[in-house]
Amino acid sequence: MTVHIGIIMGSTRQAALGARIFTYLQHQLHDTEAVQYTWLDLRDYPLPLYDHPETPLEDPLSDPTATETQWLDALAAQDGYVILTPEYDHALPGGLKNALDLVGPQVDHKPVQIVAYSHFSDGGILAAQSLVPILQMLKMIVLPDPVLLWSADPNFALDGTLVPTAVNSDHFAARLADVLHDIMFYAGLFKAHPYVPR
Repeated sequence: MTVHIGIIMGSTRQAALGARIFTYLQHQLHDTEAVQYTWLDLRDYPLPLYDHPETPLEDPLSDPTATETQWLDALAAQDGYVILTPEYDHALPGGLKNALDLVGPQVDHKPVQIVAYSHFSDGGILAAQSLVPILQMLKMIVLPDPVLLWSADPNFALDGTLVPTAVNSDHFAARLADVLHDIMFYAGLFKAHPYVPR
């Protein structure tokens, strides 16, 4: 059984700190027979602001754009997810929220882990907290311990390498490794034993 994990870069900024973390994970993670990764960078999905008459949790979108269809198809193909989110004004960024507003049954009862990052010492904890009820509304299984990367700019170089001499780099590397261990476990568990509603 091969488990499919979608890694979502939740910022659309061209110079996003999250892009460095996203690239770091790409350097660390490689497809095997047991796991395959799909790299979902929101900058590759220029989604319009949500303007459909349907509510995706109740009814499929009747006239999605090609980009919306690509986004939803990519999500549906995954067994679990890791979402990288920055913190904007004590919450998740609007582009990520807009992308999630399109989602319906594609992610139903699939596990998700949150990785929040910040320029500041709070590590994006409020972004992580604001994301949890949205994911729960989408019926996702949110893993209990979000990973918080605080004051993270010095730790990740522009090419996605981790700066070994920066404070907390060893801790960040260990926590990001934990993320992938945990999401692989839960995604495999739910894929082998899918939820069946009554």
